[in-house]
Amino acid sequence: MADADRCGAVQGRECAIDALKRLGWWAADYAYAGFWQVRSFFGRSDPAGFATGAGVPIVVLAGVYETWRFLEPLVVALHDRGHPVYVVDALRRNRFPVVDEAQQIAAFLRERDLSGVILVAHSKGGLAGKLAMTAAEGWRIRSMLAVATPFGGSRYARRMPGRVLRAFAPDDPSIVALAREIEVNARIVSVYAEFDPHIPEGSELPGAKNVVLGTGGHFRILAHPRVLAELAVLAES
Repeated sequence: MADADRCGAVQGRECAIDALKRLGWWAADYAYAGFWQVRSFFGRSDPAGFATGAGVPIVVLAGVYETWRFLEPLVVALHDRGHPVYVVDALRRNRFPVVDEAQQIAAFLRERDLSGVILVAHSKGGLAGKLAMTAAEGWRIRSMLAVATPFGGSRYARRMPGRVLRAFAPDDPSIVALAREIEVNARIVSVYAEFDPHIPEGSELPGAKNVVLGTGGHFRILAHPRVLAELAVLAES
Protein backbone atom coordinates (compact mmCIF):
# COMPACT_ATOMS: atom_id res chain seq x y z
CA MET A 1 0.00 0.00 0.00
CA ALA A 2 2.86 2.33 0.88
CA ASP A 3 4.51 1.57 -2.48
CA ALA A 4 1.26 2.38 -4.32
CA ASP A 5 0.92 5.65 -2.44
CA ARG A 6 4.53 6.60 -3.18
CA CYS A 7 4.05 5.77 -6.87
CA GLY A 8 0.93 7.89 -6.94
CA ALA A 9 2.79 10.79 -5.35
CA VAL A 10 5.59 10.54 -7.91
CA GLN A 11 3.11 10.44 -10.76
CA GLY A 12 1.32 13.43 -9.27
CA ARG A 13 4.53 15.46 -9.19
CA GLU A 14 5.33 14.45 -12.75
CA CYS A 15 1.85 15.50 -13.86
CA ALA A 16 2.25 18.86 -12.12
CA ILE A 17 5.64 19.44 -13.78
CA ASP A 18 4.18 18.45 -17.16
CA ALA A 19 1.26 20.84 -16.67
CA LEU A 20 3.62 23.72 -15.82
CA LYS A 21 5.78 22.92 -18.84
CA ARG A 22 2.76 22.96 -21.13
CA LEU A 23 1.55 26.22 -19.58
CA GLY A 24 4.94 27.75 -20.34
CA TRP A 25 4.78 26.53 -23.93
CA TRP A 26 1.25 27.89 -24.27
CA ALA A 27 2.28 31.32 -22.97
CA ALA A 28 5.36 31.45 -25.21
CA ASP A 29 3.27 30.40 -28.20
CA TYR A 30 0.73 33.18 -27.80
CA ALA A 31 3.44 35.74 -27.08
CA TYR A 32 5.06 34.76 -30.38
CA ALA A 33 1.75 34.87 -32.26
CA GLY A 34 0.76 38.21 -30.75
CA PHE A 35 4.09 39.80 -31.57
CA TRP A 36 4.10 38.73 -35.20
CA GLN A 37 0.43 39.48 -35.74
CA VAL A 38 1.06 43.06 -34.60
CA ARG A 39 4.20 43.28 -36.71
CA SER A 40 2.27 42.01 -39.72
CA PHE A 41 0.02 45.08 -39.65
CA PHE A 42 3.01 47.35 -40.12
CA GLY A 43 4.85 45.35 -42.76
CA ARG A 44 5.67 47.22 -45.95
CA SER A 45 7.51 44.54 -47.89
CA ASP A 46 6.26 43.85 -51.41
CA PRO A 47 5.87 40.06 -51.76
CA ALA A 48 6.92 40.35 -55.42
CA GLY A 49 10.42 41.21 -54.18
CA PHE A 50 10.83 37.68 -52.83
CA ALA A 51 9.98 35.95 -56.14
CA THR A 52 13.60 35.84 -57.28
CA GLY A 53 16.28 33.20 -56.93
CA ALA A 54 17.68 30.11 -58.61
CA GLY A 55 16.43 27.59 -56.06
CA VAL A 56 13.31 25.45 -56.02
CA PRO A 57 10.21 27.70 -56.15
CA ILE A 58 8.30 28.00 -52.88
CA VAL A 59 4.66 28.96 -52.38
CA VAL A 60 3.78 29.90 -48.80
CA LEU A 61 0.31 29.28 -47.39
CA ALA A 62 -0.61 30.95 -44.12
CA GLY A 63 -3.05 29.68 -41.49
CA VAL A 64 -6.57 30.85 -40.73
CA TYR A 65 -6.86 34.59 -40.00
CA GLU A 66 -3.22 35.02 -40.99
CA THR A 67 -1.87 37.03 -43.91
CA TRP A 68 1.41 36.09 -45.55
CA ARG A 69 3.08 38.78 -43.41
CA PHE A 70 2.65 36.57 -40.36
CA LEU A 71 5.04 34.19 -42.11
CA GLU A 72 7.39 36.94 -43.29
CA PRO A 73 10.33 35.81 -41.08
CA LEU A 74 10.09 32.39 -42.72
CA VAL A 75 9.65 33.94 -46.18
CA VAL A 76 12.82 36.01 -45.68
CA ALA A 77 14.75 32.95 -44.45
CA LEU A 78 13.64 30.91 -47.48
CA HIS A 79 14.53 33.70 -49.89
CA ASP A 80 17.93 34.17 -48.25
CA ARG A 81 18.60 30.51 -49.07
CA GLY A 82 18.12 31.21 -52.77
CA HIS A 83 14.47 30.21 -53.20
CA PRO A 84 12.01 32.33 -55.15
CA VAL A 85 9.10 32.64 -52.72
CA TYR A 86 5.55 33.32 -53.90
CA VAL A 87 2.51 34.55 -52.00
CA VAL A 88 -1.07 33.76 -53.04
CA ASP A 89 -2.57 37.21 -52.51
CA ALA A 90 -6.11 35.97 -53.21
CA LEU A 91 -6.13 34.03 -49.91
CA ARG A 92 -6.01 37.29 -47.91
CA ARG A 93 -6.67 36.27 -44.29
CA ASN A 94 -7.44 32.67 -45.15
CA ARG A 95 -11.13 32.65 -44.19
CA PHE A 96 -12.42 30.86 -47.29
CA PRO A 97 -13.53 27.22 -47.27
CA VAL A 98 -10.61 24.85 -47.87
CA VAL A 99 -11.96 23.80 -51.28
CA ASP A 100 -12.08 27.44 -52.43
CA GLU A 101 -8.55 28.04 -51.22
CA ALA A 102 -7.31 24.96 -53.05
CA GLN A 103 -8.85 26.33 -56.25
CA GLN A 104 -7.16 29.69 -55.69
CA ILE A 105 -3.80 27.96 -55.22
CA ALA A 106 -4.32 26.00 -58.44
CA ALA A 107 -5.25 29.16 -60.34
CA PHE A 108 -2.16 30.93 -58.98
CA LEU A 109 0.15 28.13 -60.12
CA ARG A 110 -1.51 27.94 -63.53
CA GLU A 111 -1.47 31.70 -64.18
CA ARG A 112 2.25 31.94 -63.33
CA ASP A 113 3.05 28.65 -65.02
CA LEU A 114 4.89 27.40 -61.94
CA SER A 115 5.94 23.77 -61.62
CA GLY A 116 8.21 21.75 -59.39
CA VAL A 117 6.86 23.84 -56.53
CA ILE A 118 7.26 23.12 -52.82
CA LEU A 119 4.38 24.35 -50.69
CA VAL A 120 5.33 25.61 -47.23
CA ALA A 121 2.14 25.80 -45.22
CA HIS A 122 1.04 26.64 -41.71
CA SER A 123 -2.02 25.15 -40.03
CA LYS A 124 -5.09 25.50 -42.30
CA GLY A 125 -2.79 26.31 -45.20
CA GLY A 126 -1.67 22.68 -45.13
CA LEU A 127 -5.24 21.46 -45.64
CA ALA A 128 -5.70 23.68 -48.69
CA GLY A 129 -2.27 22.68 -49.94
CA LYS A 130 -2.99 18.97 -49.69
CA LEU A 131 -6.30 19.38 -51.50
CA ALA A 132 -4.55 21.34 -54.26
CA MET A 133 -2.08 18.45 -54.61
CA THR A 134 -4.97 16.08 -55.39
CA ALA A 135 -6.55 18.29 -58.06
CA ALA A 136 -5.88 18.89 -61.76
CA GLU A 137 -2.95 21.25 -61.18
CA GLY A 138 -1.43 18.98 -58.55
CA TRP A 139 1.30 17.89 -60.98
CA ARG A 140 2.81 21.35 -60.53
CA ILE A 141 3.42 20.66 -56.83
CA ARG A 142 6.55 18.70 -56.04
CA SER A 143 5.94 18.34 -52.30
CA MET A 144 4.64 20.13 -49.23
CA LEU A 145 6.11 21.02 -45.87
CA ALA A 146 3.17 21.43 -43.50
CA VAL A 147 3.67 22.96 -40.05
CA ALA A 148 1.06 22.33 -37.34
CA THR A 149 -1.65 21.31 -39.81
CA PRO A 150 -4.84 19.71 -38.39
CA PHE A 151 -5.00 16.87 -40.90
CA GLY A 152 -7.36 14.96 -38.60
CA GLY A 153 -9.14 18.05 -37.35
CA SER A 154 -9.34 19.38 -33.81
CA ARG A 155 -12.02 18.54 -31.29
CA TYR A 156 -11.77 22.09 -29.94
CA ALA A 157 -13.25 23.34 -33.20
CA ARG A 158 -16.71 22.18 -32.16
CA ARG A 159 -16.71 24.85 -29.44
CA MET A 160 -15.57 27.68 -31.67
CA PRO A 161 -17.88 30.44 -32.91
CA GLY A 162 -18.45 30.75 -36.63
CA ARG A 163 -18.24 28.33 -39.54
CA VAL A 164 -14.61 29.22 -40.35
CA LEU A 165 -13.28 27.60 -37.18
CA ARG A 166 -15.91 24.89 -36.76
CA ALA A 167 -14.87 23.51 -40.15
CA PHE A 168 -11.81 22.03 -38.39
CA ALA A 169 -13.93 19.57 -36.38
CA PRO A 170 -12.78 15.96 -36.92
CA ASP A 171 -16.17 14.96 -38.31
CA ASP A 172 -16.54 17.93 -40.67
CA PRO A 173 -17.15 16.64 -44.22
CA SER A 174 -14.15 18.55 -45.59
CA ILE A 175 -11.78 17.00 -43.01
CA VAL A 176 -13.21 13.52 -43.55
CA ALA A 177 -13.01 13.78 -47.36
CA LEU A 178 -9.44 15.09 -47.29
CA ALA A 179 -8.35 12.24 -44.99
CA ARG A 180 -9.44 9.77 -47.70
CA GLU A 181 -7.02 11.35 -50.19
CA ILE A 182 -3.99 9.30 -49.25
CA GLU A 183 -2.08 9.11 -52.56
CA VAL A 184 -0.27 12.43 -52.05
CA ASN A 185 0.67 11.82 -48.40
CA ALA A 186 4.05 10.37 -49.35
CA ARG A 187 5.00 13.78 -50.77
CA ILE A 188 4.18 15.61 -47.55
CA VAL A 189 6.35 16.33 -44.51
CA SER A 190 4.26 17.14 -41.44
CA VAL A 191 6.16 19.01 -38.72
CA TYR A 192 4.44 19.56 -35.40
CA ALA A 193 5.07 19.96 -31.68
CA GLU A 194 4.54 17.24 -29.11
CA PHE A 195 2.01 19.61 -27.52
CA ASP A 196 -0.20 21.84 -29.67
CA PRO A 197 -2.75 23.92 -27.70
CA HIS A 198 -4.96 24.11 -30.79
CA ILE A 199 -4.67 20.54 -32.05
CA PRO A 200 -4.71 18.08 -29.14
CA GLU A 201 -4.88 15.19 -31.62
CA GLY A 202 -1.58 16.23 -33.16
CA SER A 203 -0.75 16.53 -36.85
CA GLU A 204 0.33 13.01 -37.73
CA LEU A 205 -0.47 12.15 -41.33
CA PRO A 206 -0.45 8.45 -42.32
CA GLY A 207 2.03 7.75 -45.10
CA ALA A 208 3.77 11.11 -44.75
CA LYS A 209 7.10 11.89 -43.11
CA ASN A 210 6.04 12.97 -39.61
CA VAL A 211 8.46 15.08 -37.59
CA VAL A 212 7.54 15.62 -33.94
CA LEU A 213 9.41 18.45 -32.23
CA GLY A 214 10.23 18.10 -28.55
CA THR A 215 8.51 21.33 -27.64
CA GLY A 216 5.06 22.87 -27.57
CA GLY A 217 3.18 25.39 -29.65
CA HIS A 218 1.13 26.01 -32.73
CA PHE A 219 2.75 29.23 -33.93
CA ARG A 220 6.28 29.57 -32.60
CA ILE A 221 7.43 26.31 -34.16
CA LEU A 222 7.42 28.21 -37.46
CA ALA A 223 10.76 29.60 -36.25
CA HIS A 224 12.14 26.18 -35.28
CA PRO A 225 15.37 25.35 -37.19
CA ARG A 226 13.98 21.90 -38.05
CA VAL A 227 11.49 23.56 -40.42
CA LEU A 228 14.26 24.92 -42.64
CA ALA A 229 16.23 21.69 -42.27
CA GLU A 230 13.31 19.63 -43.57
CA LEU A 231 12.82 22.06 -46.43
CA ALA A 232 16.46 21.62 -47.40
CA VAL A 233 15.89 17.85 -47.61
CA LEU A 234 12.83 18.34 -49.82
CA ALA A 235 14.60 20.79 -52.08
CA GLU A 236 17.49 18.39 -52.65
CA SER A 237 15.45 15.23 -53.16
